[in-house]
Amino acid sequence: MSQKRQKAIFDRSDDRKSAITTFTRDYPAGHVIPLHFHDRDQLVYASRGVMTVRTRHGTWVVPPHRAVWIPAEVSHTITMSGSVAMRTAYLKPGLAKELPRDCCVINVAPLLKELILYACSLHTLKNTVRWQEHLIAVILHQLETVQMIPLQLPHLSDPKLVRIAQVFMQDPSDRRTLSQICRVCGASKRSVERLFQQEVGMTFGSWRQQLRLMQGLRVLAEGAKVTHAALESGYSTPSAFIAMFRKALGITPSSYFK
Repeated sequence: MSQKRQKAIFDRSDDRKSAITTFTRDYPAGHVIPLHFHDRDQLVYASRGVMTVRTRHGTWVVPPHRAVWIPAEVSHTITMSGSVAMRTAYLKPGLAKELPRDCCVINVAPLLKELILYACSLHTLKNTVRWQEHLIAVILHQLETVQMIPLQLPHLSDPKLVRIAQVFMQDPSDRRTLSQICRVCGASKRSVERLFQQEVGMTFGSWRQQLRLMQGLRVLAEGAKVTHAALESGYSTPSAFIAMFRKALGITPSSYFK
């Protein structure tokens, strides 16, 4: 909602020759990079901390060992949960033809992680330099074979859905049922369930679970214990939160953040 009113900053690249340019910076907890967009495709990776990327189409939470792919000209903000060590690669338009033209979270395997960190140490990579051309090819190959991770919360546009979503986004620990919230918001439960399927292709229950997972990731990144993260995310017991976390990411919260 706020991104529609806010004017995005155009962060233009001064380097017109390099195939890949990089950016390295550490941010404190709570820092927000305001709405902006680039003329290059962007791969944003945090070697430490959790980032939340927001566009007008959705919200993506990016925990460690993951990165977010942001195509050129997509306006976005980035919010830091915990202290974040951000490592970003900017790719010349048309370089990564196989990657989607929408934002997505991708799994960063050990080789891709080292490639990102090495590219950041060099600052730029050019196709006109033979050994750098080979390195670019390996990076592109790794990017084109990555696993996409479902860590997106689609944004809603229907006024009824927006009212209901705002209740839970302001307090993910709110345990009221959809029926209870619909009565407060003056909406029909049946019509709300139908609208969720039509707008974002998922049930309200799935949307709410995704919201809770993303909240849990942010709270854990800030150094909270699993029990506190479970309660803040709307789970009555840590075991229920751990089971959801393992189902989504294949590992327990404690092991993941080690």
